[in-house]
Amino acid sequence: MAETKKVGSVAYASRDASYFEKRGLIRHANAWHLWALGVGAVISGHFSGWNGGLLQGGWGGMLVATIIIGIMYLGLTFAIAEMSPALPHTGAAYSFARTAMGPWGGFLTGLAENVEYVLTPAVIVFFIGSYLTGIFETPDSFQPVWWILAYIVFVGLNIWGVALSFRVTLIVTLLALVCLLVFWVSAIPNMDFSRWALNVGPGGVELTEGNGPFLPNGIMGALAALPFAVWLFLAIEQLPLAAEESMDPKRDMPRGIILGFLTLVVSALAILTLNPAVIGIGSFALGSSGEPLLDGFRAIYGDGIAKVLALVAVVGLIASFHTIIFAQGRQIFSLSRAGYFPTFLSETHGTRKTPHIAMVGGACLGLAVILAVWFLAGEENRGSVIGFTLLNMAVFGAMLSYIMQGVSFILLRQNQPNIERPFRNPFGVPGAALTVIIAAVTIYFQITGDAAYRAGLAGVAIWFAAFTVYFALVGRHKLILSPEEEFALEHQAPAN
Repeated sequence: MAETKKVGSVAYASRDASYFEKRGLIRHANAWHLWALGVGAVISGHFSGWNGGLLQGGWGGMLVATIIIGIMYLGLTFAIAEMSPALPHTGAAYSFARTAMGPWGGFLTGLAENVEYVLTPAVIVFFIGSYLTGIFETPDSFQPVWWILAYIVFVGLNIWGVALSFRVTLIVTLLALVCLLVFWVSAIPNMDFSRWALNVGPGGVELTEGNGPFLPNGIMGALAALPFAVWLFLAIEQLPLAAEESMDPKRDMPRGIILGFLTLVVSALAILTLNPAVIGIGSFALGSSGEPLLDGFRAIYGDGIAKVLALVAVVGLIASFHTIIFAQGRQIFSLSRAGYFPTFLSETHGTRKTPHIAMVGGACLGLAVILAVWFLAGEENRGSVIGFTLLNMAVFGAMLSYIMQGVSFILLRQNQPNIERPFRNPFGVPGAALTVIIAAVTIYFQITGDAAYRAGLAGVAIWFAAFTVYFALVGRHKLILSPEEEFALEHQAPAN
């Protein structure tokens, strides 16, 4: 009979070695694999999603928003670069918060990330389906079939084995970057920056002759663009979820995430500068486009090769879809292994040692959400609900997790100064504090933004309420001494 140990408001049930043998992972990833995991997760946001901010603040406002969000991610990535090798566990954000703030803090942080990692691939697969519908000229009603096929293929690749998963991650990430590089080189001789990039006037109107103001809606317009600038970096924080599959997490985690962040900074500034400036497009038209990179290619090369260009755009979506499926599985795995979620979800494949149940469970949940929206929202509202409401739910979950991770870093610096830190964040507590502040400001502008965005917050509230009730009534009485929990208890983390 399993023994139970009470610690504060939670109870730990003992498990023998067989419990963890059924939940084993294989170390395979090097620094380049980790770099690809971080960059690949984000890269679809450079193909589309960021451009909505052009109508909020014009090109100048979007640039200011990108710089502000870049500062937030600078503080976050360097904080993670310190915490992840110091706490090299699959739990990542949950692990950091668990050690800093106890089981409730760890659970709520993990839950915020869970919102992001379940819903983000669901939104990405919607865009994949939209592109494939145009390429293969299938009826609109066939889109759910594309989603199901995409989930089957990429969940299957992730289940097949960690070596194959990281190999595919590296390949699709490099292909996506090559697509972007081709666009940048093509755009340079085909741009007129003042005429096209600066064609948004006060109130978001189009200036037919361009040469508009740098900040057409002032600083408030730039702040309103913050949620859109997030898409240029969103999900790089998933990289530490591969900690227990990294060959040398203490060395490679800081290298992978910092190199990934620097890669994304270069790509973000390039796409923001070149895409709106291409002759014949402009910031005004691009601001409402669902496929800004594809529009840029069409303006340069014409519509004759539209289907080929659409396939190019799909590469970026596939890179992010594949890598976030990886993160989704590890995130659910870690919370399940520790007992926060039902423990059967954390069993790994007998021979391939991948968290197949967690990946299938997360995929089924995300697919169920998007299918429910598809059939219930009505034909006219499907695109906006999936493309805005669900997307905003994912961003909101991410911002909450950033706040919690920033606070975790500060508390770990103050309360756990003796933890071994193979890498030390040069920006320290001020950098983490800036991350918390900017994330909170971004949430404010999400709340005060479009009604479709605000509707997503109700969905997140329901999500949190359902899982919090489960944890309060069941989960907290059945926690397991997983590596994250043992580390936290050994370092005298608070019990509540």
